[in-house]
Amino acid sequence: MRTQLFQIAKFAAVGVVNTGTFYVLYLLLHTRLPYYPAYVIAFVISMVGSFFLNTYITYRTKPTWRKFLLFPLTNLTNFVVTSVGVFVLVEWVHVNEKIAPLAAAVVAIPVTFVLSRKILTHRDGERPAEVPVGAGSRPAQ
Repeated sequence: MRTQLFQIAKFAAVGVVNTGTFYVLYLLLHTRLPYYPAYVIAFVISMVGSFFLNTYITYRTKPTWRKFLLFPLTNLTNFVVTSVGVFVLVEWVHVNEKIAPLAAAVVAIPVTFVLSRKILTHRDGERPAEVPVGAGSRPAQ
């Protein structure tokens, strides 16, 4: 239980750093680009950063190409919800373009968390423990 709480704290810290990175990138890019391209580019860059931060800090695993290529699938819901949110907030509700991404992110957090948790933990409970390659293949000496 204590390990899980520590992992949740690290996940939260990575989330704060990732959100801050995204927002700073968005503001910088928005000085040269319209709000939506700035948003998309900042999102993609921060997602790559999130992959490495979560790999090294939260889960303490080695990054692989397979993990890197699958990681965006867990963020797809976040991207859709926040993208729609940014558009709706700016175009229909007339929220300031600099504030809209933060407001959309707040709405996306619970949706993304529930879906990510379901996707990432669903099979873990059903799968037998994985045996390392080569384990059990040699007789005990």
